[in-house]
Amino acid sequence: MKTVKVVLCGCGGVGRNFLQLMAERKEEVKDKYALNLELSAAVDVNGAVINSTSPGLPVADLVAFLKQGNEIQTFSDFGEKGISGVETIRQVKADVMVEATPTNLIDGGVGKAHVFEAIDQEMEVVSANKGPFVLFYRELFARAREKGCGLHISAATAAALPTLDVGLTCLSGTRISSIEGILNGTTNYILSEMKTRDTAYVTALKQAQDLGIAETDPSYDVEGKDTANKTVLIANRLFVKAFGLKDIIVEGITRITPDDIRNATREGKIIKLIGTAEKVKDQIKLSVAPKRLDEKHPLASVNGPEKAITYMTDTMGNITVMGGKSSPVGAAAALLKDLINAFKK
Repeated sequence: MKTVKVVLCGCGGVGRNFLQLMAERKEEVKDKYALNLELSAAVDVNGAVINSTSPGLPVADLVAFLKQGNEIQTFSDFGEKGISGVETIRQVKADVMVEATPTNLIDGGVGKAHVFEAIDQEMEVVSANKGPFVLFYRELFARAREKGCGLHISAATAAALPTLDVGLTCLSGTRISSIEGILNGTTNYILSEMKTRDTAYVTALKQAQDLGIAETDPSYDVEGKDTANKTVLIANRLFVKAFGLKDIIVEGITRITPDDIRNATREGKIIKLIGTAEKVKDQIKLSVAPKRLDEKHPLASVNGPEKAITYMTDTMGNITVMGGKSSPVGAAAALLKDLINAFKK
C-alpha cells in the first residue's frame, strides 16, 4: 500500500467536488489501486488548512464544513489564515499538487506559481487549470523533465472526456496524422438546438444560460477560445510541440444563422465547432472553426452538451471517443483519475 500525500490548491466548485470524491472513494482506491490518499493541505484565497502528518486531514469533515459556507482557514485547529498556495506547497512537501484555481490566460495567475513551485519541490502535478500550460508549456515541461516530475493535465483538456488518456496510452506506438474534436459543451448544445429545433443563435444561447450550460458571459466558449486552449494542449502533448495561442486560427459560432444550418442540412451536412490539429507535410496546423461535417462523420452525431474527439492513425485506423460529463463533478473526477494514474503500478 503506497501512501500519497496531496495538496489541493483551489477550493471552488471543482476543488470541493474533488475533495468529496477523495473522501467517498478512499476505500475503493485502496482496494483497487493499493493507494492510500491523504490530504495534507488545501489552500484557497484567504488561507489554508494543513496537517502534513499521517493520516492527514479529515476530508469528509472538511467537505461538510465547506458546504456550510465556512472558509477553509477557519477549519478546526488546522487552519492558517493568510498563508499562500506557494507557501503551503513549500511547507507541506507532499507527493502531488492538485491545481484547481480559476484559469487565467493573461499571465497564468496564481496557478502558474503553484505549478512551478510544486515542480521545484519535485511533486507530481495534476491540473484542471489550463492557464499555466497554455502560456508556459515549454518552460513547465522542461523544468518537470529536469526534476523528474509528471504533469497530468487531462482535466484541462475537456474534463471528463478522456482526450489525452486515449491519445497517449491507448494509441501508444501509432502515428497520429490528425485530431478533430468537439471540445466545448456550450457551443455544441447551441448548434444542436439550432439544428433540431430551428432555433436562432441568440435563443439557443439564452436556453443554454438558463440551463447553466453557458456562463453569463459566454464569450470564452462561443468565440472558440475554450476550444482553442484545449486544442493547443492536446496538440502539444500528442505531437510533442510547444504551440501557443498565436499558433492557432480561431473562429467561433457567433455568426452562424438558422439559414446556415438549414442550407447545411439540405446538403446532408451538420455544422459543428471543431478544434483541429493535423499534419500538413512537415508541419502541424491548428485551427478552430465551424465545420460542415458529412452526416456519416463520427462527430456529426454528437449532440447537446456532449463532447468527442477523433484520432486518425496509421496503424489503428480512426478512433473516436465521446461523452464525458461537462460539470465541476466531471472535472473533479478527471483530477482524481489523473492522480490515481500518476501513482498506480
